[in-house]
Amino acid sequence: MTIDVTRAASGGPTTTQPAPRTTLLDRLGLPRPLIWGFVGLALFMTGDGVETNILAPYLTGEHGFSVARAGTLVTVYGVAVALAAFFSAALSDLWGPRRVMMAGAAIWVTFELVFLCLALTQSSETLIFLSYGIRGLGYPFFAYGFLVWIGATAPAARMAGAIGWFYVAFTAGLPTLGALVATTSLDLFHLDYYQTLWVSLALVVLGAVVALVGVREKTGRGPLVQNPEEVLHTLTQGLRLLVRDGRARRVMLVRTINSVPTYGMAIFFPALFVDRFDWSVGRFLVLTTVIYAVNIPFNLFFGWLGDRMGWSRTVVWFGAVLCAVAMLSLYLVPAWAVDHGWGAAYPLTLVCGAVFGIGLAGFVPLSAIAVSLAPETPGAAMSSYNLGIGAAVFAGPLLVALLYGPLGPLGLVVLFSALYLVAAVMSATLRGTQPGFDGVPARTAPALRAH
Repeated sequence: MTIDVTRAASGGPTTTQPAPRTTLLDRLGLPRPLIWGFVGLALFMTGDGVETNILAPYLTGEHGFSVARAGTLVTVYGVAVALAAFFSAALSDLWGPRRVMMAGAAIWVTFELVFLCLALTQSSETLIFLSYGIRGLGYPFFAYGFLVWIGATAPAARMAGAIGWFYVAFTAGLPTLGALVATTSLDLFHLDYYQTLWVSLALVVLGAVVALVGVREKTGRGPLVQNPEEVLHTLTQGLRLLVRDGRARRVMLVRTINSVPTYGMAIFFPALFVDRFDWSVGRFLVLTTVIYAVNIPFNLFFGWLGDRMGWSRTVVWFGAVLCAVAMLSLYLVPAWAVDHGWGAAYPLTLVCGAVFGIGLAGFVPLSAIAVSLAPETPGAAMSSYNLGIGAAVFAGPLLVALLYGPLGPLGLVVLFSALYLVAAVMSATLRGTQPGFDGVPARTAPALRAH
């Protein structure tokens, strides 16, 4: 049964309520009040993922961009993503997650229309950089606003599992279904790149409508802090946590490393597939689909495992170490197989991609670690984590833009693998953040309360 913690803490008599009926969704760790939010998020990120997977080859093939120049554009976009990812959490505390999601959808749609109707039709590099860069503020507000909504409402015992469902929806769209929709649009329906970008926009609009209309949960419709009028204090709370708590900084860095290779791969792997392996860009899109299709169920599994085995241990071994090995294999295995004339070179590459997708899912408990650093202010607690996500969006392409020339594709792959090993070391220092593990007592706090 649920104890009225507020009355107990104040010394008054405690009251009890009957425990709510447990449903299948509860047992799976999927928050029932937010179910349409997960559906809408998957659709929204599918639309975003369609563009992510075809932008670099489109710009290099039809607008005269070099690989490095395309990387620079995505770097600019990534800076906007990083800023929005960081402030999405604080703004969710201040305004409420739903309002932040509305702002994100509006930004995405408005500047995508500018990008499609003006920047690309005029081949204006200035407008391309401006519109695409500002549009980078959109998806983090939408997606990570919803992540804060989950953190503010999910029960503590199922927190990692609920966040695992977030990544199921997120990665089902970006880039799994996004890559699949792009491939289908190009190869089956024979649309060109520009027409496919309009498909991307339609999916984003549909996802936003489903999430914002379908979710009726009350907590996320208003501020999550006691004094929302203290704007500066609320907006800087996450930054102050990042400055004073070394664990928050390590969470940010590990989360950045988690996604740096995936955003970097989107820039140089299409060229690698064509120039080194003599494969098509379509084969890279299929590899991307395989990576994240496998990733989806393992997001749930590692959320469940992290709650039982330990958040930090799961991130170290099933996330960072496994990704380090799989990252190397994504280059070395196909290179060796192609050079030796193996007919199974591409299927082997898909197997390596599947292992890499499993490893990426091993990082899921990191978000639960982030919330545990300041459970009374979930938005501020998620700020460092979200900043890490956004930093990866520009750090990956930036590394490609700077190092593709001197290092080449193999050098970049080795660098990415080494970064995963650094993440393993940092993740090992995050033990002691999980209630009930490593000598840390279970706590009751507003973000970790019983439901």
